[in-house]
Amino acid sequence: MGAAIVLAAAGLAVAGLVAWPRVELGTSPEALAHFALPSYAGRVAAVTVRGADGTRVPVSLRGKELWPAGKLASGERLTVTVTVRRPRWAGWLVGRSASRTFTVVTPSAHLRGRWLQVAPGEPVTVAFDAPVESVSLGRSAPRQLARPRRVVPLGITATGAHGAGALEVAAAARSWERLPAPVRVSWFPARPFPQLLLEPKQGETIAPNARLTLTFSRPVADVLGSHRPPVSPSTSGRWRLVDAHTLAFEPSGLGFGLGSSVHIVLPKRVQVAGATGLTRTLSWHVPPGSTLRLQQLLAELGYLPVSWDPQSDPPATTAAAQLAAAVSPPAGRFTWRYPNTPPELRSQWSPGEITQITRGAVMMFEDNHDLTVDGFAGPKVWRAVIRSTLADEHRSSGYSYVFVHRNVPQSLNLWHNGAVVLSSPGNTGVPAAPTTLGTFPVFEHIPVGTMSGTNPDGSHYNDPGIRWISYFHGGDAIHAFTRASFGTPQSLGCVELPLAAAAKVWPFTPIGTLVTIEN
Repeated sequence: MGAAIVLAAAGLAVAGLVAWPRVELGTSPEALAHFALPSYAGRVAAVTVRGADGTRVPVSLRGKELWPAGKLASGERLTVTVTVRRPRWAGWLVGRSASRTFTVVTPSAHLRGRWLQVAPGEPVTVAFDAPVESVSLGRSAPRQLARPRRVVPLGITATGAHGAGALEVAAAARSWERLPAPVRVSWFPARPFPQLLLEPKQGETIAPNARLTLTFSRPVADVLGSHRPPVSPSTSGRWRLVDAHTLAFEPSGLGFGLGSSVHIVLPKRVQVAGATGLTRTLSWHVPPGSTLRLQQLLAELGYLPVSWDPQSDPPATTAAAQLAAAVSPPAGRFTWRYPNTPPELRSQWSPGEITQITRGAVMMFEDNHDLTVDGFAGPKVWRAVIRSTLADEHRSSGYSYVFVHRNVPQSLNLWHNGAVVLSSPGNTGVPAAPTTLGTFPVFEHIPVGTMSGTNPDGSHYNDPGIRWISYFHGGDAIHAFTRASFGTPQSLGCVELPLAAAAKVWPFTPIGTLVTIEN
């Protein structure tokens, strides 16, 4: 009989345990979750919430609702363990407590459309697939909505300058969620032809390493197919499909040339936002490099008679840092490399201005790097100068300067690295064809050639086999010439030297060397 009672009690306990009401976890329109628990089933004694990585998530109970104590991410997967304390009278039958584990995913809301067609005069709105409580538009701080809503106005009317545009939008389904990464929303007027948003805008000045973003009102595949438009001038980089409607060109290396105009030609005509009419050509301008920064770099590379020291840390030896410095030069100080620099040469120097010293240095750099020698620091020169800087190249042959006295007795003086290394009598032009006063950079440097021209009386001359020629102004050159004497005006504008002196001077007067003619 006793055994039967024990068995009956055990059976009752098992049946009670199976049938006893259990805690359930359901969704809540505002909280993280809602508990469903009949009163006689017990009370919630403890709740533990952990993230996907096992980290404990602080929460609080408000009645039968579970609220996060801090911000959570949208779509975050959580594990919720609930411990229920059962009534005392039922403890002997089903146990004093029981725990259940649930999986909860925080709610998320997604945009229903990112490329909008908006009629002129209509407000621009964004729609979500679920109500949202918190939004951020553009760079504004997150704001709580008065009530959850699926459609949120951007506060913009599609008219005038706002007929087309783009804005970064982020939204969360709950006020206690962190905003996700913003999503770019673009809107266009309702038109029968493709439209285009450009960043940067058409015609703007752009950084040499700027990313060019093209957002079309229609899918890229519909407008361009598999075609990727050419970039002119040819620039290292790649096209990247950002999304179905957006294409971006990302330059690499030294990017677009400093001082260049950048063009992209599309295969079909589009309307660029903010412009009238249709076009295929998109254009931007890259600022020219700063003359001051050019001088800083040429000084560092050994092409100037000055050195440069930065006021603080110099720009990093990266393409991005050097490009930024080329447009906005760092502060610093120039000093003469040699204490006894001739005053004629010193007078040619002016930081931040293109004078003959800087022009000569550019010409010498161009010649050393197989570029067209014109003394103009265009995109190709800037690219080569920055590359030399990044490669830590330095010209080590020193700095030379020639100054010629035109008063009798006439002489040529060669100054190199702080000292006059040669002084020789020479001849300048006769009164009918005087050697022009001033300072000029050597533009042609040949060991032997033919010199021809017109004499003051109208006759012509043609002298082959002239040695050690350095042209510096028009047809005027330093060269060797056979004369009975030197030191008086005898030439037709050139500076004539004895053969031995000319042979010594010539190696010191490469293209870009400055020659000063003075009385």
